[in-house]
Amino acid sequence: MNIIKCVKKVMLNSKEYPGMLKYIKDPPEQLYYIGNLALASLPAVAVVGSRKASSYGHWAANEIGKRLGDNDIVVVSGMAAGIDSISHKGALSVNGKTIAVLGCGIDICFPAFNRTLRDRIAEEGLLLSEYPPGYPGSRFTFPQRNRIISGLCLATVVVEAGLNSGSLITAERAAEQGRTVFSVPGNINSFYSIGTNKLIQDGAYPLAVIDDIFDIIGINKKDTANIIKQLGKDEQKVLKIVNQSGEVTADYICRETNMKISEVNAIVTILEMKGIVYSALGKIFIAN
Repeated sequence: MNIIKCVKKVMLNSKEYPGMLKYIKDPPEQLYYIGNLALASLPAVAVVGSRKASSYGHWAANEIGKRLGDNDIVVVSGMAAGIDSISHKGALSVNGKTIAVLGCGIDICFPAFNRTLRDRIAEEGLLLSEYPPGYPGSRFTFPQRNRIISGLCLATVVVEAGLNSGSLITAERAAEQGRTVFSVPGNINSFYSIGTNKLIQDGAYPLAVIDDIFDIIGINKKDTANIIKQLGKDEQKVLKIVNQSGEVTADYICRETNMKISEVNAIVTILEMKGIVYSALGKIFIAN
């Protein structure tokens, strides 16, 4: 793809300028873009986090990206390594829409290894930057672009973050803009969860179930029947046992399926995050 030939520009006073962004404190005077600008005016949620993601963070970012994308919610992030890229890919994996907001000229691929992802977003989604083509990124430009990521969205989800993570800047900007902030709770022993757990202490919504995003910001989601159809074979097997029994323990599922307890717990966690089951007092129930 010849990126430079595809670049267009929209000004703040244009009726095509994204409405959510137009009314933040310091909207960009111009936006350079490649792709479908109309996506910037659709319901969107930002998914951001550390450049170095744990396996838990990788899983969570992918699931959140997929869940949002599958429900026609645009996933917005910064195309950085780690959580950002994973959330973009999660949305694209279910044919969802995603927007990458860059901290450099739109013709510059940063990080360079994301060229394939960059090109796919340009073709199927939207690339945005307030900086003109050729403008190099810096320690200033990347934090500065975070207000655009949050400004385009109804809510921001921080998946993993150390204390100095740039994603905490995005969360701060979202709060300043009056947008909802979610934080994925993490292990108190994990460096990657220091920032996210601190956000929860400071008032962010703890994202224990992905569907909380839809409920709290008032966006309709697809019905459970569609979600169940997309479950994997083992997930379907566990769900069937819970359905038949009404309430079960993880040990009971292990006996019925010959799965290891670690496998069952992982599947139950996935089903909980998708809002299909919930756990209480050591038992697993079907969610209402």
